[in-house]
Amino acid sequence: MLRELSKVVLVDRSLTEVLTEITRIAAQGIPGAESTSITLLRGDKAFTAAHFGEMALAADELQYEKGYGPCMDAGRGGVLLRVDDMRTEQRWPEYVANVQATGVLSSLSVPLPYQGSSIGALNVYSSEPAAFASPESLEAGLQVAEVVAVAVANADAHAQLGEQARNMRLAMDSRAVIEQAKGVLMAQRHVDADQAFEILREASQRYNRKLRDIALGIVEGTRNG
Repeated sequence: MLRELSKVVLVDRSLTEVLTEITRIAAQGIPGAESTSITLLRGDKAFTAAHFGEMALAADELQYEKGYGPCMDAGRGGVLLRVDDMRTEQRWPEYVANVQATGVLSSLSVPLPYQGSSIGALNVYSSEPAAFASPESLEAGLQVAEVVAVAVANADAHAQLGEQARNMRLAMDSRAVIEQAKGVLMAQRHVDADQAFEILREASQRYNRKLRDIALGIVEGTRNG
């Protein structure tokens, strides 16, 4: 399983694609696993970012409806939660009473570490009781959770870089338009660059519009004229 996880490509792929591959590897590599999913928390909202097998998705969505359950509590609290038998489990009575209809009898929920907190949980389900009682299941679950956290961190970093690039491009575009407008004013009013910029600034304040919009209006007016 570790060899398969090490081969997961993070770059130039969506987070959903990466996490879907990881849930497949987890379902095949974690002892006792039949179905797996990844719950991510965004504020008060929890959602299944990827899953392998319908059992996991059905069990996750039951928890979202109730607002609590092992995967949600593991994600929120940053604690590992194992259920050995849904038929005798006492911690989430309404959830365990309903989840048995999905075929789930045992589960393992491993929190996803991220920058000193938890952003969700890796969820592993089985139709057999005590499927995850072995140390091997726990260790494998922890290893998968680490890879999921890395994938999420990589996606977040990529998104931030993209946002920074967009902001930089917008700033450069604005600067170019302002310089063009200054050039127009310098030619029309026979003023220097500082005076041209002051004209733009005063117009921006007077009309309560962005400096770039004032500049764009001047440039476009020159083109149309």
